[in-house]
Amino acid sequence: MPPELTTGWDVGGAHLKVAQVDGGGVRKALQLPCTLWRGMEHLNHAIAEARAALLPARRHGVTMTGELTDLFVDRVEGVSSIAQAMRAALAGEEMVIYSGAAGFVATGDAKRRTREIASANWHASARFVASRVAGGLFVDIGSTTTDLVAFADGEVRAAGVSDDERLTTAELRYTGVTRTPVMAIAAAVPFAGQLHPLMAELFATAADVHRLTGALPADADQHSTADGRGYSVEESAARLARMLGRDSASADLDVWRGVAEHLSEQQLRFIHEGAVRVLSRVALERDAPVVGAGVGRFLAIALAQRLARPYVDFATLIAGTAEAREWGARCAPAVAVAALLAA
Repeated sequence: MPPELTTGWDVGGAHLKVAQVDGGGVRKALQLPCTLWRGMEHLNHAIAEARAALLPARRHGVTMTGELTDLFVDRVEGVSSIAQAMRAALAGEEMVIYSGAAGFVATGDAKRRTREIASANWHASARFVASRVAGGLFVDIGSTTTDLVAFADGEVRAAGVSDDERLTTAELRYTGVTRTPVMAIAAAVPFAGQLHPLMAELFATAADVHRLTGALPADADQHSTADGRGYSVEESAARLARMLGRDSASADLDVWRGVAEHLSEQQLRFIHEGAVRVLSRVALERDAPVVGAGVGRFLAIALAQRLARPYVDFATLIAGTAEAREWGARCAPAVAVAALLAA
């Protein structure tokens, strides 16, 4: 009889991430776009689409960040609504919810455990990594946010728990490699010998920046672009130029690539500043690595170099096919929840 599969679900506000693990490692991992802020039907559709692609499994662990979306009045409503939606979709199957340091709890406990459950996916990932690496800095750079979590001696050494606490401790940097508006990365950029102000408009996103630098994986951006047009380098340049009040034809493509490289550097600098703050609080060995996860791992690699630390990719901590490990690294919280539940 083959090993029993355990499924991990990470319900975000923009994506649904799912992973299935067994004794041999990650069997399947996938990420689906899910515009939860537009209504619960979008989550229900994504769950159904995921279920159709998954292998049969009776045991499920759920974590979430989608309770933050403005679809819900507050986090209590968000956590409860997501828990109920998952319970309905997995009717008749074993399902528990990850609640941070407290571990897994029953669906019926979701409302009274809102604080522990809300946006606890980072804790699951860091806890999983801490079980496989002696100590280091866990860095998950996704489409929207970056988690910076120190761990040592098998324990998560986080100072903050909730989103507000983690923002103030710099363990949560609200920047990602696809959905972040360019206006949130910098207020101005060097252009034609001047510091050119940027418009406070959603004309371009980080995905345009990293497409122009060539760092963004081709399948990384699962949402519509800022103008609803395509994903080519030229179309990204047009959107970025609009941030300067210009048409892309006003300069060569290499000029727009240079603007993108500057913005990428600004984003990395913001993440680096957060990492330095985190590391100033937790004493780690000098050779303790940066462990990178998420679709923005290319920035985690650069961060490790800047910190003069070794780099360990999350994909090397899990077994499976090359595709399963790649998507597992992008969907680290889903892998972690499944693995922790299966242990």
